[in-house]
Amino acid sequence: MSEKFTVGLIQMSCSLDPNENLARAESRVREAAGRGAQIICLQELFRSQYFCREENAELFALAEPIPGPSTEAFSKLARELKVVIVAPLFERRAAGLYHNTAAVIDADGSLVGLYRKMHIPDDPLYYEKFYFTPGDLGFPNFDTRYGRIGVLVCWDQWYPEGARLSSLRGANILFYPTAIGWHPCEKKQQGARQLDAWRTIQRSHAIANGIFVAAVNRVGFEGPPDNGLEFWGSSFFADPFGQLLAEASASHEETLVVECDPRQMEEVRRNWPFLRDRRIDAYSPILERWLE
Repeated sequence: MSEKFTVGLIQMSCSLDPNENLARAESRVREAAGRGAQIICLQELFRSQYFCREENAELFALAEPIPGPSTEAFSKLARELKVVIVAPLFERRAAGLYHNTAAVIDADGSLVGLYRKMHIPDDPLYYEKFYFTPGDLGFPNFDTRYGRIGVLVCWDQWYPEGARLSSLRGANILFYPTAIGWHPCEKKQQGARQLDAWRTIQRSHAIANGIFVAAVNRVGFEGPPDNGLEFWGSSFFADPFGQLLAEASASHEETLVVECDPRQMEEVRRNWPFLRDRRIDAYSPILERWLE
């Protein structure tokens, strides 16, 4: 049985200056580590404002290689503080080839591996297909000093398949770094329902898989007043029964720190043995796009 581990989620706003955002993130990592966090996760694309609100080829300049400046900075910080850092970045893999990527850095400063966002949305103010190539690494797990973790990114959180595959590989917790918010014209009528659906779908992954889930979102308004996004924060931890252990506000920067005990996974899975009762012999049709 794995040992207990303590997780930190960093919910912050972002400026137009990538270096300022990196410095702010480093400060928040220090804060989380000072409060006992061992595995610390930042929000999606934390080094910039959410540039996918528009299709603009000049914004590819925000991308960086991995290894690169951000992973080098966090490797030093992880080694100093003896913490694991999940750093979601705009990855420049090659000329004309970019990914929405999360780099996992172990407590000794080594780069454990990458997760490249698999599901890429294309909606008003979320024009990600213009920027990102779909991930090609599948749904890996990462063995770190403090536990085995799974990482998925934002739009992935709506798909039970990714959560299940990551869970079946033995992760103790699923991280969902995120950038999601309200359109100005939708918040009044749809806002509460959208936020509730976002929270509910991820809690359902915790329940269906008997696993801890941690979602970390950004806050603040980005873009023009009449056509920008108000990011709704509300970062949270859910236990393997889907209960919320901690939740941040919808409007303020916060750092959440929560202890996770893998023994709770054992208890929940014994009493709700969803993994035991799966009919793996009957699921092959799920590989089809649509069933007539």
